[in-house]
Amino acid sequence: MNYKIVNRNTGATHFLNEEEKETLFKINGKLQYDTYNLTKAKARRTNRMLDLLAHLCILGLSILATLLYIQNYC
Repeated sequence: MNYKIVNRNTGATHFLNEEEKETLFKINGKLQYDTYNLTKAKARRTNRMLDLLAHLCILGLSILATLLYIQNYC
């Protein structure tokens, strides 16, 4: 997994993998850093886009079905 580590005091940003993150926390301590899991953030973005696509497909299908019904029965 990839992480974005931000030092709360200085604002310095580090992009580290799991092993590097653990090494950094052993040396400097964990309390002075904000940690963001970039792998999970990317997965959440992908899932949101897929949800949007599914909703748009359902909306398009219902519009198409309505138009076909109007064309055939009205």
